[in-house]
Amino acid sequence: MKFFVDTGNIADIKRLHALGIVDGVTTNPSLMAKEKQDPRAILKEICDIVQGPVSGEVVATDLEGMLREGRELREISEHIVVKVPFTPAGVQACKTLSDEGTRVNVTLVFSAAQALIAAKVGAYFVSPFVGRLDDIGHDGMGLIEDIVEIYDNYEFTTQVLVASTRGPLHIIEAAKLGADICTCPPAVIEALFKHPLTDIGLERFLKDWEKAQQK
Repeated sequence: MKFFVDTGNIADIKRLHALGIVDGVTTNPSLMAKEKQDPRAILKEICDIVQGPVSGEVVATDLEGMLREGRELREISEHIVVKVPFTPAGVQACKTLSDEGTRVNVTLVFSAAQALIAAKVGAYFVSPFVGRLDDIGHDGMGLIEDIVEIYDNYEFTTQVLVASTRGPLHIIEAAKLGADICTCPPAVIEALFKHPLTDIGLERFLKDWEKAQQK
């Protein structure tokens, strides 16, 4: 499974990329707005750091606006993946951009039917939001299971990019189900490293070593 970082913060990306486990980055208008800088300059810097897929999202809601913004975004770097929302206009934009050779991430997906449509129009990534489904009492990971099964049935090449992950269990369950990617806030990736027994074990080893050096 690939790990993407869901952030627009350069410092967070540099810190996590240095660990050697980050394969890409996802951004959205909300995340980019937090950085209070030119979004395109930020995306270019992220691409230069990660050298992997970086999703930059359009903000237009009409077809022509999405196409214009998508074509502008793809000029930033070869690593850019154009992100569009799952709407009728977004689906049309995905089809057109994909036919032009642009990689497209269809986001705000909340059902298997939506994921099926995204695959049919050539989406490179589909981003189902598991945490937001869980928040309203729906089974987010059940959706991932359905999408993976449907894609396997018809040999779609669209990659399942699990979004809105809230903790390590989402990541583990997604990996068990065969999802291709999880995109996570920095805190969720950092939580993967933590286990109380690791901390206790390390503390014990260091204390034993210190005692041995005092003899």
